[in-house]
Amino acid sequence: MTPGPVARWVQAARPRTLPAAVVPVVTGAALVRPASIAWLNSILAAIVALALQVGTNYANDYSDGVRGTDAQRVGPFRLTASGLVSPARVRAAAAMAFGIAALSGLLLAARTSWWLVALGATAILAGYLYTGGPKPYGYLGLGEVFVLAYFGFLATVGTVYAQGHGFGAHAWWLGLATGSMAVALLEANNLRDVAGDRASGKRTLAARLGRRRAAWLYVVAVLGVVVGVVGAGEPLAAVLAAIAYAPGVRTAFSPREGRDLLPLLLYSSRVQLGLGALLVVVFVLR
Repeated sequence: MTPGPVARWVQAARPRTLPAAVVPVVTGAALVRPASIAWLNSILAAIVALALQVGTNYANDYSDGVRGTDAQRVGPFRLTASGLVSPARVRAAAAMAFGIAALSGLLLAARTSWWLVALGATAILAGYLYTGGPKPYGYLGLGEVFVLAYFGFLATVGTVYAQGHGFGAHAWWLGLATGSMAVALLEANNLRDVAGDRASGKRTLAARLGRRRAAWLYVVAVLGVVVGVVGAGEPLAAVLAAIAYAPGVRTAFSPREGRDLLPLLLYSSRVQLGLGALLVVVFVLR
């Protein structure tokens, strides 16, 4: 069924990937405890992260669509590849989202430190170059590195810094955990698209390894979550994280391929939200 005029934009924003933007900001803010939270700074950080995620998703939709990569996809609805929305409109929507991220980031920098402007600029550039430009790094198998860096360390440590709490070790460990959760989402997506990506020449790390061996990428992401949560000082939460991700690991190693792997993305998204909520509660109460 073809989505309506509004629903198609919502679906193309890929709501299931948005926890990757929200969780690092919320958990990073909770790490400094409610009495110390700079609420406006936290809200601005959340807007930056969400706008970057949506902008990246629209930019990915545009770039993959014009390259013809999405013609082989079995995943969520794509605006450009569907032909229902012109590439120019999708590109403009990505630019608008990146503009919102830039404006919010400028306000946050004005309230904290101007060096955040440079980091924000690299984040916008990374969002576009994932599948855009002459040498998109998402096509070179480098997506995991950038996702860990920007949706893990930068988002989490940057949020803690915006609270006026510097760069404590716990923030970096939490950045590893949240970034690894985002990588798990990426692997759920890339495992599903291995066949299509190979056919279209998109050489993600999963496509390079092949469907069977690429399942280990999901395991590595889960291990990153567990190690990061332990490093952040919450071993019990790490055990719960391992248990929560276990069904996802089983799915990753199952014989499922293509469309049959769609539930893995939804499941990984829900685990990330649930684990993020658990960490918030734990950080607030400890």
